Amino acid sequence: MKRLWLALSILLISSTMGWTKEGPLHIVATQTIFADLVKKIGGDHVNVSAVASPKYNIHFIQPKPSDVRKVAEADLYVNAGLDLEAWSDPLLEAAGRPELFRNGKSNLDLSQDIRLLKVPDYPLSRAEGDMHIFGNPHFQMNPENAKIMAGHILTKLEEVDPDNKAYYEQNAKVFLDQLDQKIKEWKDLCAHCRGEEIISYHDDIIYLADFLNLKAEEFLEPKPGIPPTPRHLQFLEEYVQKNKVKAIVLPTYYSRKEADKLAQKIGAKVVTICQSIGEVAGTEDVFGFYDYNIRHLSEALR
Repeated sequence: MKRLWLALSILLISSTMGWTKEGPLHIVATQTIFADLVKKIGGDHVNVSAVASPKYNIHFIQPKPSDVRKVAEADLYVNAGLDLEAWSDPLLEAAGRPELFRNGKSNLDLSQDIRLLKVPDYPLSRAEGDMHIFGNPHFQMNPENAKIMAGHILTKLEEVDPDNKAYYEQNAKVFLDQLDQKIKEWKDLCAHCRGEEIISYHDDIIYLADFLNLKAEEFLEPKPGIPPTPRHLQFLEEYVQKNKVKAIVLPTYYSRKEADKLAQKIGAKVVTICQSIGEVAGTEDVFGFYDYNIRHLSEALR
């Protein structure tokens, strides 16, 4: 595999040696939500593509040779940072552009300035499951974090393309004004959710729970990345009845089998939410994405 990546990178570098930038900036984002945020601010001055399909779990994406070519030609690489996208660094190495590597001048890490949740304060081991050493990396689930990410995108676009600074600033203002209005609407819509407890399949809901003042302390996975066990499901059945949990939440790419079985026993609702823009119909941009998730939770918790 390493030899294949090396061969691809040599081929791509040699085929792009004479390439010079003309027209819109070419930007590659790891995820569709990051790509949409870039497009909201970059407008007509950017061409943006995302590596990860929204139909699959972000942990297990396998970049294609076409992704290597895209990255090799990119002006900017936008990613989640931390340790969520384990495939990202090998992709960058295959593209062979050091300025796009982690901490490079053309690499935009959107975890900057995010208030990370569940940062481990103890030594980690594989016995704890699929733990993230820097903290929970699913920060895109909180719409207030989209404001922070948009700010960093604006700064980087101005750095890369200073001639269009005023254009990017105007787009950012329009986007952030709309986002502020929507955040107020979403909080009002889910005002009745405050203090309610939900059960999630994986520990990828906590940033949205934090935004809506929900409790999310137990999960269908006994430990991150470990499928539900009969013993753990028995514990959850007793737990949710005792704590009057109304909803079980999971992304589209996890099986609903165990969630539906547990929900039937306790009279709860199963809520399918999205982790990525474009995961289901109606989530084609950042506003549709958050609106879909928050409305579904609001309805389930009434």
